[in-house]
Amino acid sequence: MELSEAIGRRRSTRFLLPHKPVERHKIQRMLEAARLASHWGNASTLRAVVVFRDEAPDEVIETLASPVAGYQARLAPVLIVWFLDTAAVDEQHDRLRELVDAGVLGYGPDRRRALEEVLIPVFSKETLEHLKQPGLNEMDCGQGIAQATLVAFAQGLATCLLGTANPERIRKGLGMPESCRFLVTQTVGYPAESPEAGGQRPRRPFEELFHLNAYGNAFPRDPAVVEDLRREGMIQDPAPLPWREEELEVLTRGLGLDGNGIL
Repeated sequence: MELSEAIGRRRSTRFLLPHKPVERHKIQRMLEAARLASHWGNASTLRAVVVFRDEAPDEVIETLASPVAGYQARLAPVLIVWFLDTAAVDEQHDRLRELVDAGVLGYGPDRRRALEEVLIPVFSKETLEHLKQPGLNEMDCGQGIAQATLVAFAQGLATCLLGTANPERIRKGLGMPESCRFLVTQTVGYPAESPEAGGQRPRRPFEELFHLNAYGNAFPRDPAVVEDLRREGMIQDPAPLPWREEELEVLTRGLGLDGNGIL
């Protein structure tokens, strides 16, 4: 699958085939992609607990099936609970040393000395504690989750990212230490709905989101580029497609869902 097509189809798929298992090697490929993603200072705070629905204890599934997740968490063959471990920041000095030894940080024969005498002192205990706060880590962890999502779609899988109103419940339910912070739960499985999933989801206008050289100057959107992306499958016809309501009815009956729910 081409990258543009994978990006175009990586929209959340909320209806998965509950009885078609996901091969373990495909999940590993997702995790490998997340592991290789860029992260500030090579800190690698991103972590995950992979839950195979048919193998996990019932109490674990119920912990993840919060009101926000609902039927999606109960039907998904695999749930990946993404979280970050702030304790990884305490190893920052060693991660920087690894980058220097690998030849990707600094230059010249004195780069190790420059690291020890100039850069590492910048990362004092107070600085490291500040870097554990929400913000930068979440952004870089998001890069890893995005790469895992693209790999999932490239393998024919579908996913949906689910939040929670009670992250502490999940953290404690999965036995994570206090240094860990819940990010998102990702359902993984084979799609029960069509690849279009009803069409291109609504998004804010391009010109409202992106600026050129200064805030308020809209980045010009070239129609030719948009048309190229349409041909490549990244941008599809807007939702709802004419047959979407009928598809939803079929999915609801086939998966045994209450036809009046949204969660």
